[in-house]
Amino acid sequence: MAAVRVSRRAASNLRANYPWVYSSDVVDRGEAQPGDAVQVFGPDGALLGTAHYSSTSEITLRLLSRAAEPIDRDFFRRRIAGAIAWRNRVVSGSEAYRLVHAEGDRLPGLIVDRYGNYLSIQTLTQGMERAKADIIAALAELVAPRGIVERNDIKRREKEELPLTAGVIFGEVPERVCFRMNGLHLEADLLHGQKTGAFLDQRENYLAAARWAHGRALDCFTSTGGFALHLAPRCEAVEGVDSSQAALEIAERNRARNGLANVSFRQADVFDLLGGYAATARRFDTVVLDPPALAKTKAALRPALEAYRQLNYRALQLLEPGGVLVTCSCSYHVTEEALVDVVKAAAAELGRNLRLIERRGQPPDHPVLLSAPATNYLKCLILEVAPD
Repeated sequence: MAAVRVSRRAASNLRANYPWVYSSDVVDRGEAQPGDAVQVFGPDGALLGTAHYSSTSEITLRLLSRAAEPIDRDFFRRRIAGAIAWRNRVVSGSEAYRLVHAEGDRLPGLIVDRYGNYLSIQTLTQGMERAKADIIAALAELVAPRGIVERNDIKRREKEELPLTAGVIFGEVPERVCFRMNGLHLEADLLHGQKTGAFLDQRENYLAAARWAHGRALDCFTSTGGFALHLAPRCEAVEGVDSSQAALEIAERNRARNGLANVSFRQADVFDLLGGYAATARRFDTVVLDPPALAKTKAALRPALEAYRQLNYRALQLLEPGGVLVTCSCSYHVTEEALVDVVKAAAAELGRNLRLIERRGQPPDHPVLLSAPATNYLKCLILEVAPD
């Protein structure tokens, strides 16, 4: 392997299990080539571990192992087998879940989602892209899927100067993949759907929201209907709203597949719709806000917080006393404390008191590594409008 030497600060971070080394902390890149597995040494010459090297990203090194070991097919087989064993412990009631969660499974830059007999993968770094053949071989052996799709069509790959591609890379994959989740029969478009086909990280939050939902419900940014369909058995009527017609077509098929007659979907801009509903005094007993990531970078944090404030303000305008607000953020840069603050500010503007019922996050198949804060990204608050 090529050898890369890092600064004292980076060495200290790696010894504390922080998995990344930034470009500014690389002292000597040696003969490392894009996507190489390299040995990492501190300024004193001590071995710190084995990492994937990126020639273009600000994150130059992503730690794979604290030892000097070959990053080969056997390595990926062992790590993926460990990830599968963890899911066997923590996932129940669903055929769809995250099988590999990048740093959370000590496989930085690799995402694998399972939808029944099919897998959707993302190789987001130069190193994981070069190792794709070994990864597919390990997945074929350990999972025996009928087909594997790659969803490498996201902008994160541009930082690695990797092409944006999507397609079937193993076996065969139908246009729509069917699976069961929380007692519902659902389908997903693995090739064109949002994320890798569905929002698997909200799986347990769907159930939590349903426990508190009642009356007339509004599900904003519904996508393929995740929250709306789970709320339906507990509510009189549910309206799901999204700007994507393609997602709503799947949502409608999911509704019909489960025989839920009290759910309807409409295409609209959520910000505009909430403002219009407030102006016409529409009222709901349950409102869900699950927007896409509004702060994808630290620089976008301030306008994102204002957008979250506006969303929650408009949602609270629609809620009856005793109504339930489920508000989410999947932006890593928006902390739970920041989300609480913007919701509190919106409530104060309206003179409404909120009772915090639950603080929730991502399910354990999206494991959080304490030494890697970026693995902890999903926030979900369930609140009640306290009666006057």
